[in-house]
Formats: sequence, C-alpha cells, structure tokens
Amino acid sequence: MKDVVALGELLIDFAPVSTDESGYPTLKAQPGGAPGNFLAALTKYGCSTALLGKVGEDAFGNLLVNTLDTLGISTKGIVKDPSVFTTLAFVTLDATGNREFSFARKPGADTCLRPEELDLSLLDDCKVFHFGTLSLTGEPARSATRAAVAYAKEHGKLISFDPNLRKPLWPNDEAAREQIEWGLHQSDIVKISDEEIEFLWGISPEEGAQKLLKEYGVRLVYATLGPKGCHVANANGCCEVPSPTGIHVIDTTGAGDIFGGSAMSQFLRLNKAPETLTVEELRAVTRFACCAASLSTQTHGGITSVVPEDQVRAIL
Repeated sequence: MKDVVALGELLIDFAPVSTDESGYPTLKAQPGGAPGNFLAALTKYGCSTALLGKVGEDAFGNLLVNTLDTLGISTKGIVKDPSVFTTLAFVTLDATGNREFSFARKPGADTCLRPEELDLSLLDDCKVFHFGTLSLTGEPARSATRAAVAYAKEHGKLISFDPNLRKPLWPNDEAAREQIEWGLHQSDIVKISDEEIEFLWGISPEEGAQKLLKEYGVRLVYATLGPKGCHVANANGCCEVPSPTGIHVIDTTGAGDIFGGSAMSQFLRLNKAPETLTVEELRAVTRFACCAASLSTQTHGGITSVVPEDQVRAIL
C-alpha cells in the first residue's frame, strides 16, 4: 500500500546561479514541480509514495522519471508523451531568496494528462490523495484531476490540497479563484499560504483557517506564514509555530511543498483522523514541517533540497 499518491506537474526548474556583465543569468536545471517536491519530502521521511502525471518523451522527461525512481517514488502512473515537451519553469530570485516563476507551458506535458491515462489502481491502494491547482489551469489535465479526486473520494481516501497559486498560469484572477474554491471544497487537509488567503477572501490567516474548518468542511488546516512559520488548526484548537532562526536562505523554491510533505509524513505517523489531533500534536507536526522547510532553503531546487530527518531533529 502507498501512503500517499499525488497528481500533477513534474517539471524542470531553471534556477540562476550567476549573471554575466549584460545581465543574462547562467541557469542550473533542477527537478521540480509542487507534487514532486511534496512526495520527495514524504519519501525522505519514511512514507511510500507515487505520482500520477505526464512528461514529454524527451531528455528532461527521462531525467525526471529517473530522479523519482532513484528517490523511491513510484513512477508507474507517469505517462511519457512524444507529442509534447516536458514543462519548464524559469526561476528568478531576489536578494532574500524569494522566487518568481516564468513557465514554458503552452502547452507543457503536465497540462496534457487525459482522464483515460490515469492509473487509478494506484488510488485503490493508498491512504491519501494529494493535488494542487496547476493541473486545474486547463484541459485535459483539469478533467483528469477532477476524475482522480472523485475516484479517491468514492473510495474513502483522505484528500489533501495545496492551492499553490501561480497567477501567470491563469487567464485572470477569477478563473484562479473558481478552481481554488472547487479544490478547497473537496479537501480534508489543506496547506494554504497567508498570501493565498488574502487573495481569496482578504482576511487574516487565522480567520482563513477558521473559515475553511467551519464553511468548507476541511478537517485540518496549515496556514503558512512565509518565514514567520505556520498557523495550524483543527476542531480541537489551533496554535502558531515559528520557523527556526539562523537559517541562511539561498532559494525558497519548493519550501512550501516540502513543508506540506513533511507535515503529512508526521501526521501519518500518528495514525489518527485529522480532526482528532490534539493541539500539542498539531504543534509537534508543524514544528517538524517548519524546520524541514527552512532547512531546504539553504540550497537550490525543490526535490533535491529535502534534508535527512536527523538534520531536522537536530534543530527541533
């Protein structure tokens, strides 16, 4: 049995490592994509995982599949398509390591996943199904995502969701809101950022967490606060957990995804329903995730930046 199956984009992040005298960056290719980053953290921290998605039948697609295989993430559900290129993301970083993305995705392979290409047998044999919104930005991947969510819900799986808002990939803000709202209404566990809560409702992270619990039927909410940490809440209560101090940030790419996967790994160890975690259990799960995510920012990339568990425990 797989602990977690995720659906979505697997892509190459090109991160700048230097800049020439004319301002053109030298880029380093890194394996990435939010679901891949999420599963990399889960796998590093002892969970069994699989990905549903599509890459191009090209050099980058082969590299990405080989990377996941090496990490122990099942690639049985990844389709290689010779008619489209593997999706590429170009990352720009500011002085504090915060990033912005530009995508070569018109279309990218991840957007071309069709419902009939889904290996739904992977969902028969898992505990949690996870998805984000990049697979909801257009067809046919949107229909594939909705089919997978419906199948997972019908079969009693926990549904995990990360809005992962990337405005350049949407035709307008209203389209993004519509699809994020749909995803939130499907979900048991949500990892959402303070910026995404502001985008959706114009309220505080604390208010957003309570709104999700009371109006959307979400059972466990992680409202991340960037470098400040995370506000976590369920029916038993809530608390705010700070990020560790003294971390030298190089690149925040994938940190939110790694937070989500790290938190999920610790949640699964408790073997409890999301709404039954005590406040102290919420705090412990979130502390681990904050530390793992913070440590991942000390190097470039997402999938390859997850640190071993002993390094996380050392700063807890």
